[in-house]
Amino acid sequence: MTLERPALLAALRRRARDLAAAGAGRGRRVALQHGQGAAFLVDLLALWQLGAVALCLSPSLIAAERQRVATTLRPVLWIAPQGPDGLPRLDPPDLAKLAGQPDSPGPLPDLDLDSVAAILATSGTTATPKGVVHTHRSLRARLALNVAAIGAADLAVGLSVLPMHFGHGLIGNSLSVLAGGGTLVAWPEPGLAGFGRLGTVIDAAGITFMSSVPALWQVVLKTASPPAPGGLRRVHVGSAPLGAGLWQQIIAWSGTRRVVNMYGITETANWIGGHNAEEAAPEDGLVGRAWGGALALRDESGQLIASGRGEVMVATPSLMQGYLDQPDATSAVLAGGWFATGDIGEIDADGRLRIVGRLKHEINRAGIKVPAEEIDLLLERHPDVAEACAFALPDPVFGEVVAAAFVPRGGALAPAELKRWCQGQIRAEAVPAKLFALDALPRNERGKLVRAAVRARCLGEGAA
Repeated sequence: MTLERPALLAALRRRARDLAAAGAGRGRRVALQHGQGAAFLVDLLALWQLGAVALCLSPSLIAAERQRVATTLRPVLWIAPQGPDGLPRLDPPDLAKLAGQPDSPGPLPDLDLDSVAAILATSGTTATPKGVVHTHRSLRARLALNVAAIGAADLAVGLSVLPMHFGHGLIGNSLSVLAGGGTLVAWPEPGLAGFGRLGTVIDAAGITFMSSVPALWQVVLKTASPPAPGGLRRVHVGSAPLGAGLWQQIIAWSGTRRVVNMYGITETANWIGGHNAEEAAPEDGLVGRAWGGALALRDESGQLIASGRGEVMVATPSLMQGYLDQPDATSAVLAGGWFATGDIGEIDADGRLRIVGRLKHEINRAGIKVPAEEIDLLLERHPDVAEACAFALPDPVFGEVVAAAFVPRGGALAPAELKRWCQGQIRAEAVPAKLFALDALPRNERGKLVRAAVRARCLGEGAA
């Protein structure tokens, strides 16, 4: 169904009354765990009308996880088809029913911009995810910067295909469209069959903007016919490394060169900046300049530098307040107005950032550091490799050596053949010592590779 602005505002007021009656109110935490597209947004905005705090949670949480969240984060209300024991619960809203109820506008509570608006979970795969605390001020700053960088024309009709409970899907993909005055078509997680109809959906709905992850495009390029030329104006890709080859394929499919490789982190309310292929040709890892705020690098001596190579540091008005109830973890990444991202990057003389990898994913081969993401992108440049994932294996001589899993494209590609190809492409210490051919690579619901799961699977496979 379609909700124009007056009808949407009325639906928000009606839902806010239901939420207030169930216990939601100023400063109180409410768990949103249903992920049902437009209904999720209505719940989120209704909670903000009440001054409540939204705990944005994955709809795939199992019963034990729901119980742990309830114990740790202490929400007063749980909105989902199922909730933890002993906690009030509401079903997700029925938008058609809300639209049919009488409306009686009333005064809203004054909004304190520095009050907490939402708590988002990081996508940690080897540790317990952290609760990232964002205020209304940090979220509004991010949305204003996004709209200024993208422009209202491109945001006219946005397509939301990502889960709503994390920053990319919620802030970058959905709220940015609404903040820019655009129309949002909510089609979250359409599945393989849905991706195969993407071009048709873009044409039918007049989509001008969409944002997604590289893994989605791996499927779309195999299954979907492209949209008609001239409709889709802008495409964002983020949440995982984007290689130049896949980037060019997305440009060809979408019919626009305005395909932007985005750089974003939950702690900065999703996007920090991006590189538009209209400005310069795609390159592996190129994410351009910051959209507001500043970028710097921290070198091995701990000094901030404007160019060169080091850990990426970000200063932005959309920075989180901190990690929920984790002061030590917060102080470890926030210092002097800068946020330490944990990413390894290079900034060139023009101020453009290129992401090389993650500090925690570096492979230490006899003291020489090899970013795992660098090997991922290298292998994906081979014409017969669909996707790849590098990781460290222990070695009695070097301490660690580079290993990698890959998914062959089409016919079989022998690991030994791929290793020989690598020897002509990259320095000797970065050539994978072991390669594993797999039929698929484990990913989480956000499209990110789960390196620990890839490594575990490979240890049971044959190697070159």
